[in-house]
Amino acid sequence: MPIRLVRFGREQAKPVESYASSGAWACELAHGGGESHAYVVHIEPGGVIGPHPAGFDQLFLVVQGSGWVAGSDGVRHPINAGCGAYVPTGEHHSKGSEAGMVAVMIQASQFQLGPGQ
Repeated sequence: MPIRLVRFGREQAKPVESYASSGAWACELAHGGGESHAYVVHIEPGGVIGPHPAGFDQLFLVVQGSGWVAGSDGVRHPINAGCGAYVPTGEHHSKGSEAGMVAVMIQASQFQLGPGQ
């Protein structure tokens, strides 16, 4: 199969309407073998994806801007470009941004994090 270009700008994304979310869009990139999924998430300034349980292990990796992630305790942990969060399956979590951010979200049935993570 030849190389294909993949577009993942805000224009290709669909609004996230679940979990009392606002100002958030997700662009589905791919599904892998077994249970794996890749998305790009766009969160506008003041946007939020409300609390919900993670259906899969999740890596949420910020590539532009800054924001926060919170676990079941509600404590907001700041993240910015070059930083991200690991959310285990079942963890109630939320995400948001005061300034706006773009993140790659990879989900799988089980992750084993790399050394030093």
